[in-house]
This record gives sequence, C-alpha cells and structure tokens, in this order.
Amino acid sequence: MRVISGTARGTKLETIEDISTRPTLDRVKESLFNIVSFRIQESRVLDIFAGSGAIGIEFLSRGCKHAVFCDQSVEAAKIINRNLDKTHLKQNAKILNMDYKNCLINLSKTKEKFDMIFIDPPYKANLAADAVKQIIELKLLEKDGIIIIETDEQNRDTYELSKLNIEIYDNRKYGRVNLIFLVERG
Repeated sequence: MRVISGTARGTKLETIEDISTRPTLDRVKESLFNIVSFRIQESRVLDIFAGSGAIGIEFLSRGCKHAVFCDQSVEAAKIINRNLDKTHLKQNAKILNMDYKNCLINLSKTKEKFDMIFIDPPYKANLAADAVKQIIELKLLEKDGIIIIETDEQNRDTYELSKLNIEIYDNRKYGRVNLIFLVERG
C-alpha cells in the first residue's frame, strides 16, 4: 500500500497483518480523494478506526493541516507512528490509542472540531452509526463539515443513519465497498 498523491506520494506504508483489519483499496481511496479534493487544504481531519493510518496520511500528504488518528489496537498505533515517520508528516498528526467512544469524548473535552471525519470500522461490527451519533452529540464536526463512512453493510448503515439528524448527500459503491457521505442537518 502506497500514498497516492501529495508530498509523500509513492511512500510505501506498513500495514497490519490481522484479519479484522483490511486496507482501503486504492481505487476506493482514489475515488474518495477525488470527491473531497476541494475540501482538503488546511482542513482538520479525524480518522476513526485508523488501522495503518493510510487514509489520514493521504489527507496530510495532500495538504490537510492536522489529522487525528484513533485506533484501540496498540499494534495499529505503532504502525501509524512508523508510517508518519516514513512520510515525514508526524508534526501535523496526533495518535490516540483508545476505543472510538473514549477518543470522541476526549476530543470533545479539548473542544476539537473537524472538517472531515472518516469512519472505517471493522466490517460486520455495526459501529458506524453509533460513532456518527456520538460525533453529532459531542459537536465534533465543524459547520459544513462532512463525515465519510466506509462500509460493506450499506443497507444496515443507511437504515441506522436514517434515525439520526444527518443527511446522506452521496453514496458510492465500489464492488462490495460503499462510501457514504454525510452532513449534519441544520
């Protein structure tokens, strides 16, 4: 897996050798960044269930001002740290080695807000809608900010999301993977 574009373009990233973690496919990653490209410069990004950190690192490489990586796995946190070192992007990053609920609470306490939040929970885990609910309740999204969910359970997730004060403004399918783009309702 490599960084696709930006200052760290071509840098090979370490990945996690674990069946519960799977990297975002390059074609999905490329499509994602084509869709949000106009929002990246000077943005603040939160990557929840960050795994190897590839998505947050791609944001940083493309001009994101600050990225927070959250993963409860100690091994994932170590790999994110090494990948940030390899890409020379560590100065604009923070790694939180904790579960997503504690991560969101901690970010709320420090009054952090984000322009984009990427949520990629383990498939079948059914955590995306709960994470979105917490993000909205804790007011972690900037005005006009977006939430992006990567899932292979699009029907389940859109049903769960329909119960929240958010709007799905785009939904893209790439094989079995879906990207769901959300904004908070006014």
